[in-house]
Amino acid sequence: MTVTYSRCVADAGLGTFSRLLLRWKGSIYKLLYRELILFTVLYCFFSWLYRFVLNEQQKRQFENLSMYCDRYAELIPVSFVLGFYVTLVVSRWWGQFESVPWPDRLAALVGAHVRGVDENALLTRRTLMRYANLSGALIYRSVSTAVYKRFPTMEHLVQAGLMTQEELRHLEALPSPHNKFWVPCMWFVNLALRARTEGRINNDVALTAILAELNSLRTKCMKLYGYDWISLPLVYTQVVTVAVYSFFLACLIGRQFLDPAQGYPGHDQDFYLPVFTLLQFFFYVGWLKVAEQLINPFGEDDDDFETNWLVDRNLQVSLLSVDEMYDSLPVVERDKYWNESEPQPPYTAASAEHRKPSFMGSALDISMPKEDMEFQPNLEQIKEHEEASYSTPLLGGLGRLLGVQSPSFPRSSRVPLLRRRPGAPLSRIPPYLHPAGGARNHGRHPAHPDQDPDYHFSSMPLYERPGFYSCPQTPIHCVPPAVQRPRPPRRTPGDWERSCSSLVPPVTGDILPPGMSVFSHYKQFENLLFQCFSDITSENVHQDVCIDKFNFLVHLVGCSAGLSSVHLGRYAHLDITKTLENKDFQMACNTHTWWHVITPLNRSMKHLYFHHILSIINYLNII
Repeated sequence: MTVTYSRCVADAGLGTFSRLLLRWKGSIYKLLYRELILFTVLYCFFSWLYRFVLNEQQKRQFENLSMYCDRYAELIPVSFVLGFYVTLVVSRWWGQFESVPWPDRLAALVGAHVRGVDENALLTRRTLMRYANLSGALIYRSVSTAVYKRFPTMEHLVQAGLMTQEELRHLEALPSPHNKFWVPCMWFVNLALRARTEGRINNDVALTAILAELNSLRTKCMKLYGYDWISLPLVYTQVVTVAVYSFFLACLIGRQFLDPAQGYPGHDQDFYLPVFTLLQFFFYVGWLKVAEQLINPFGEDDDDFETNWLVDRNLQVSLLSVDEMYDSLPVVERDKYWNESEPQPPYTAASAEHRKPSFMGSALDISMPKEDMEFQPNLEQIKEHEEASYSTPLLGGLGRLLGVQSPSFPRSSRVPLLRRRPGAPLSRIPPYLHPAGGARNHGRHPAHPDQDPDYHFSSMPLYERPGFYSCPQTPIHCVPPAVQRPRPPRRTPGDWERSCSSLVPPVTGDILPPGMSVFSHYKQFENLLFQCFSDITSENVHQDVCIDKFNFLVHLVGCSAGLSSVHLGRYAHLDITKTLENKDFQMACNTHTWWHVITPLNRSMKHLYFHHILSIINYLNII
């Protein structure tokens, strides 16, 4: 029977664990006393031999041997090897306990979904649970010596009522050389399907739930079978055992008390029993005994699992759940706290001290002055003032001296970093995004660019500017989403030659770059795409020209394909060919958004976006 001491250690106090040292059943003394007595007797024998039997010359040889054993016995890594081995054994032991099959959930599902109060329905429910328990008994009989001693043959299972004579005949007639613990599970499945056919199980969802729980039970049985089949590697067990016992065999000679008159270092005292060596033997060999007991918890040790009790308990509980407990319900009546919004069960005198108020949160205990609770009208000025005060050399050095970390001042928005500063050059902005008169100012640069900090800030890429965190490399939308409109009806074959406008309302004004026009011929459009690809990948072409061409082509493809409010990756579901054949379609999207998305990206990302355009061309060639 498993030794349980949970109640003894429920409260921590003086001598809580010390009281457990006086127990015998399941204790380390019961496991170790034979080995400890044998080690003590052998030690005393060598001590007697050294003191009273050997002559002086033989004593000198024995002393040299003793010091040699004591010096080199410490090279054996007992702690490392034994500690790692016991850790593996304990984790394996707990895994085996978690694999013990419990049929409680399966019994609840069977009692809930297999309906009927007649004898056939009751027989079906009881037989289903008996099959589940029979599968567990067969696996316990295979892995546990205690259960096998209880049911040494299959006839004993018939006599115990876990199976019938007819079921035993079917089980033995099955031509399988393997363990047949899974056969009752298949009987369970067949009987459940018959109950579903007869209408005792209302729907397929209930049948699925029952079979899923049965599979979980069968999986645990299979895990127990696997734990019994695959043990820890034998070589590891042998290494640990040899390491421990060889260490203490060397201690029998090396830990002997030598003659103090010889003046050997560390041998100025003379005792008959080595107390600390016995304690070391107690700890190390006791550790090994723990591993021996836990490596197979299905034996007959004091701390092994009670498998016979599991067989009895599971059968009784499962049959009660589907028989006496079927549709058994007490009278439903109002509870004691029917009219109370905050029910409070009473406390006894012994438990009154455990009544505590509800925990509301640790931050609610903070006290603040009244003036610190008032909202401030202008937070931006406060942040700038705090940032300036912390950036002074005096406070910065003092903070580093005292170990105080300077607070971070996150920007509330990234939009100001995308705006053009007053007086900044317009070379980084495509010309078709300039306001009126912007084309005349294009290419304007300060007289002394090296002395203009605003020019340096606005001329560098956005992803290199201080404080800027680049946007995601794959935008969700290529242009601002337009107002949702109903999808236009698909055109008839007679309307192929007619034009189809973009789904986005057109924007007035000239938004095309200088020198570019809308191409209506497919070959011209394809040539321009490949020319733009060469310009983007070339190092000799100005970056502004690449951006202008790239923006124009992306919007041209997006608008012509009807992709004004969705990602270009969805082009396969749109009618692109008919749109490209249109000779009068116009640009109809806001290029401002595309410029902000493309500009902070590096060359490889621009190549990735351009790859979407080439994919569209490939799609056009296919269709």
